[in-house]
Amino acid sequence: MPTLAPLEQLDPARFDTPPILKKLASSSRALAELKGIAASIPNQGILINTLGLQEAKDSSEIENIVTTHDELFKGDVHPEAFANPAAKEVLRYRQALRYGFAQVRDTGLLTVNHIVGIQAELERNNAGFRRLPGTTLKDGGGRTVYTPPQDPAEVVALMGGLERFLNDDTVFAADPLIKMALMHHQFESIHPFYDGNGRTGRILNVLYLVKEGLLEIPVLYLSSHIMQTKANYYRLLQTVREQDTWEDWVFYMLQAVESTAKQTVQTVQAIKAALFDYKHRIRAGYKFYSQDLINNLFMHPYTKIDFIQRDLQVSRLTATKYLEALVEGGFVSKQKIGRSNYYVNVALNGILLAPHLAAP
Repeated sequence: MPTLAPLEQLDPARFDTPPILKKLASSSRALAELKGIAASIPNQGILINTLGLQEAKDSSEIENIVTTHDELFKGDVHPEAFANPAAKEVLRYRQALRYGFAQVRDTGLLTVNHIVGIQAELERNNAGFRRLPGTTLKDGGGRTVYTPPQDPAEVVALMGGLERFLNDDTVFAADPLIKMALMHHQFESIHPFYDGNGRTGRILNVLYLVKEGLLEIPVLYLSSHIMQTKANYYRLLQTVREQDTWEDWVFYMLQAVESTAKQTVQTVQAIKAALFDYKHRIRAGYKFYSQDLINNLFMHPYTKIDFIQRDLQVSRLTATKYLEALVEGGFVSKQKIGRSNYYVNVALNGILLAPHLAAP
């Protein structure tokens, strides 16, 4: 018998409690509002890129991979010259998120192969599922608190069951937000990889919401909420294993969705306002205005001459003149990395540096 039971053995009716149903309604409303406001941004890639960077930073920080916004944004604009290992690892997270989103968008599914591919992007290896015993989860004092399945065949079987749970609606009749909460716990408990399980699991959260049509693009990232409630997150993960307290876990995850969606709405609204402010002022004051220029400035918190050359199809001299004029206008600030210049979008950087999730 498996040491970890398949999710379909749970009774969906146990989540039909008044507190959970009330929280499900409010979190669903907040998520629907986020879906709507995100759709109002003309270039969806702006949100995928900028909020994806924010999520990459927060999710990695949970695993004690810590970098600053400045290091991360510089690593994004000058990856070949900027050698901060933590920033490079965080940027791989965003790449893994993009890979997973492309798979879900193209197939309408979230499969075991997609999950393996996401982890491979994160870790830059093809180790796949664990095949050797010995993996345990420890607390801050080094004590083993949980031993995930050790048999490689059991790991494969449980991941196959999770794939059915995610893609076959007949397996478990429940709201997608409840299923997301259950899926996240199950994945972290299977702990299928040697490394990258936490970050892979957090990527799966938002990809499942996209797969279910609750979001068009991956913009709901729970890592900041988890980071701020880290002790509670790990406590609830463990009490489900020890005491079957699934209802408490689901309520926590629904609260995370609601809080994060509300804060992300504010962030997206602020980005939208800044984008249109830049658009109107640059169009009014500069002959070189173009929508491609605006997209460039908001696609990258930090941009550089090469990006302007590429996106606007202009010479290096022309791109430099454009950016220097925008420096004089106060739209961007000029900084240096070694011999190279980069240009910081003042408004966008201010939004992304602001506390983007109020304390729960």
